[in-house]
Amino acid sequence: MTEPGRLATPRAVPETRRAARAMREEADKRARTAEAAPAVSTPAADAPDDLLAFELPSDDFVPGSISAGAPSSLPLEFRPTGVAPHRKDSTPHHIPEARVRGRRRAVRSPRPVVSERRAARAAELLDVDEGAQPVRHARPRRLTKRLVLVAGLATGAALLLGSAAMTAMMLPSEPQAAGAAPALTMTLELPEIEQLPVPQVEESPPAADICSLPDVASAVQRGDDEAAIVAAGGGEAFRTAVVEGRAPCVDLGDSARVWTVMDKIRPANPIDYRPGALVLPDGVRNVEGGALRSDAASALASLVTAARTAGAGEIALESGFRSYQTQQATYGRHFAEKGERADQVSARPGYSEHQLGLSADVVACAGSCGTLDQLAATPQGQFVAAHAWEHGWIVRYTEGATPVTGYLPEPWHLRYIGPELAKAYHEGGWTSLEEFFALDPAPDYLG
Repeated sequence: MTEPGRLATPRAVPETRRAARAMREEADKRARTAEAAPAVSTPAADAPDDLLAFELPSDDFVPGSISAGAPSSLPLEFRPTGVAPHRKDSTPHHIPEARVRGRRRAVRSPRPVVSERRAARAAELLDVDEGAQPVRHARPRRLTKRLVLVAGLATGAALLLGSAAMTAMMLPSEPQAAGAAPALTMTLELPEIEQLPVPQVEESPPAADICSLPDVASAVQRGDDEAAIVAAGGGEAFRTAVVEGRAPCVDLGDSARVWTVMDKIRPANPIDYRPGALVLPDGVRNVEGGALRSDAASALASLVTAARTAGAGEIALESGFRSYQTQQATYGRHFAEKGERADQVSARPGYSEHQLGLSADVVACAGSCGTLDQLAATPQGQFVAAHAWEHGWIVRYTEGATPVTGYLPEPWHLRYIGPELAKAYHEGGWTSLEEFFALDPAPDYLG
């Protein structure tokens, strides 16, 4: 039960200005409705707020003649439909719906009488401060974004502090003033590295048998040695394949090939071998009328022309091809003069490179031609030593290679192996064909 003079349902304080304005508009509207509607006097003091009882003295009721607690033989009850709020200086009105037991009757009153306490309470509740800030609903905190922001700021601050600390450690320390407290410094000592690690480099496995290459096999079959070397990838690739055993179609003992090796343990095959197509080098002075294989003859003419063009002088052919029979006479003459020491300056029959048609003994000419021993000290001899490889020739017996070749140095003895192999021989710094093809040295004859 609600005490007399209090509102049955207390109203909540408006939370926003808009809500307060709407309540005032609603109150005005209800006030206007209340002025036009019938009203009744104040209900009995002990009646409940939601049911007010009245007793009317008679049917000929005169408005304004009912006071609170007046006796009546007809009980009257009504349910209030609401309290119309007014402005600060207005008095709230009850808008009841009067119901008389047994019949309905309109009750009018010029002004409803309301409890002073209730009117004051209603005015207090409806008294809204226009300048007050409306109550705002609490919004859920966006914890995730704030945490991310705080974490980012903390990380940035840590980086800045770390950078500043590192910079301070790297800067040279300034001399301290007298009496000043010593500053803390940090020195970073890097460990000494005695030797840098060496990367392990593995070569890609070379191609298998070069003879399985169609161009190599075809060139070898038709006897075009230079084309076979080019098809194998050049002089160095060809040499590597031979050394590693990946060239079964290449026979270093075949006397008809430019890559053949002849020395004191590797004779001509057959022993009295004689090449075909021997020709005289074109444009080359020929002292003894010697001939060469056609490819070697063209290469010697190219070397002689280059020396003349370079201003080195004239180079002549002292001796070219020598047959097995001719070599017998040559070696016999040296043996008669030197005995066993002849093996260091002359080859036995069947073991001389001159029998291949691929070797040439050259001399320097200046009007007349000099001897073989004079070549090394001439401009022609120097040109030969420096540029013979560019035309497919090598100096076969060089200084320091006697333990391998079995012969004393012969700067005049040239051997034709073709441009590709001669280039690989020169660039590799080789001094003998035995070492070039990884063969056993041949300082002496077998037996």
